Amino acid sequence: MAKAQGLGQYSGRLTVAEIAAGINAAKENAARLHHDSEQLLNAGSFASATALAILAIEEAGKESVLRELAVMKTDKDRAACWKRYRTHTAKNVLAFFLDRVASGARTLEAFRPLFEPGAEFPGLAEHLKQVALYTDCLGKKHWSKPTEVITESLARSMVLAARAVATGKSLVTEREVALWQEHMGPVWGTGLSAMKTALVNWNRALVAEGIKPSEKAEGMEAFVWGLGSPGRAR
Repeated sequence: MAKAQGLGQYSGRLTVAEIAAGINAAKENAARLHHDSEQLLNAGSFASATALAILAIEEAGKESVLRELAVMKTDKDRAACWKRYRTHTAKNVLAFFLDRVASGARTLEAFRPLFEPGAEFPGLAEHLKQVALYTDCLGKKHWSKPTEVITESLARSMVLAARAVATGKSLVTEREVALWQEHMGPVWGTGLSAMKTALVNWNRALVAEGIKPSEKAEGMEAFVWGLGSPGRAR
């Protein structure tokens, strides 16, 4: 077999253009995986549909990691970010996005439990993916089989979650990433309030340059600061 050339995993600095390309590649692949999960769901292959849906969610989750990479300032921080990029549990918390919505979450603060250190959600999603793919010996010598563990309702919930986070998303531009660096870079890791303000101002810049429609401005402010209190960041 021919030896692979140039296929080692890269872990260094990326330009704005390269980060935009990486985000768009992840978006396109996430949509593909979701599409395939829908096909498997419709065919009654619930375990495989669940596994592919979670893979789609993980691919969609790469966008946030790449945005974080865009504002990293040291080689050490970049290396840690690349590790998260290639770690399943760092990207699959969005599998429970719709659960939070169903519980009434409508603001950034309401979704924070998904991302807090030590949260159980990443481990749950990874475990679910494993039991959807593999047999295993669990508990008191019980053989777990994907086709017996994964129900239709569970498969539908995961495919629906994938649809929510992995489809209908527009591709990003280099300028969008550049503005992200401009607004988020100086305040990254300095405190939640400063980062919220920067996030709102970044979104305003996107609207001002016509990258996003004007109606997105107030929506972001309501999401970041809480319903009923837009306009706090100036």
